[in-house]
Amino acid sequence: MLHSLAFQHLTYFYPKEAMTILRAANNSPEDVLAMRHDLCDAYVLPEPLKASILGPWDDALRRAERELEWCEEKNIRVMPYASELYPQRLLDIDDAPAVLYALGSMRLNAPHIVSIVGTRDATPYGKDMIDNLVSGLRRLVPDALIVSGLAYGVDVLAHRAALNESLPTVGVVAHGLDTMYPAAHRSIAREMIPHGGMLSEYPSHTRADRANFLQRNRIVAGMADCTVVVESKHHGGSLVTARRAEDYGRKVFAFPGRANDVTSEGCNNLIREKRATLITSAEDLTREMEWKTEPEKDKLRKQGIQPELFPEFTDDERAVIDSLSTADKHLDIISQDTKISSGDLVGILFVLEMRGVVAPLGNSMYHLIVSRG
Repeated sequence: MLHSLAFQHLTYFYPKEAMTILRAANNSPEDVLAMRHDLCDAYVLPEPLKASILGPWDDALRRAERELEWCEEKNIRVMPYASELYPQRLLDIDDAPAVLYALGSMRLNAPHIVSIVGTRDATPYGKDMIDNLVSGLRRLVPDALIVSGLAYGVDVLAHRAALNESLPTVGVVAHGLDTMYPAAHRSIAREMIPHGGMLSEYPSHTRADRANFLQRNRIVAGMADCTVVVESKHHGGSLVTARRAEDYGRKVFAFPGRANDVTSEGCNNLIREKRATLITSAEDLTREMEWKTEPEKDKLRKQGIQPELFPEFTDDERAVIDSLSTADKHLDIISQDTKISSGDLVGILFVLEMRGVVAPLGNSMYHLIVSRG
């Protein structure tokens, strides 16, 4: 843990290059330290970054020790890259944060994660679209997690809508978790802690500088299955988030607005340029994402079959069924439960799908449709 925090400190301004060398060192900051000369020879790195990695780590480790003590005192979870609690969807992006800090009860690997972003100057139309979207998601995919940035406007409206619908919500902030920006959102941040919480890549005493907001947008985009732009002016941070989501191969959706609405200009441009799919409801989103909705799952459950009808299940197939009997799960989580490699698991799940035992939900999520009664 200490080496992860030290590595983060040393590579602070170079997340993409940091990921390159961390992955080359088996995701181990300790191995980065041991292999640093070879790594710096093997990869073209910015000179300041190379100097940090090749220099003494003593000061960074001392800082890391103080930070870890503070986090333990404040009940802040520290999640190094690729650790068990780290958001699995971020593992796919080339500039993932080396460390994340979390305050709250959040499940960052929820089956369905939707980021909602937009202008700071949200209109009543934007609020209605957010409320309708989140209400629809609560009905169709009640295990969804709503992510935004806890900023003014669309962000805070998305968090508020999630709380009103009893959906978990996470605010990705651009500063350390020892402060809150904007200060006016302290009360809703406190309300979010038992129903999600706050997430940051920044250690304590990090101020909310402009560059940090641009950096945090990649987390908002990268940790979600899709990004929804509700309202956006011609320029703005939400368009940066949308572009990041595009870069990561994630779906981008936008609500259309009237041609002369300033706050919808960015959304209309995204749709016109075919960089976002037009939606008007949660039904549109779940259909485009090919998510099995709760009504569809209920139908599958009623049509379920009994595993006793298939005594020829192999031990591995039964292990997969047992894993999925508690909840819908991601391929990686099933692999952890069953100790079956992801490569072998894909084949097993395909066979079970063909036999009507499991149903894919999209994004490597699977649902058990076997009835045990």
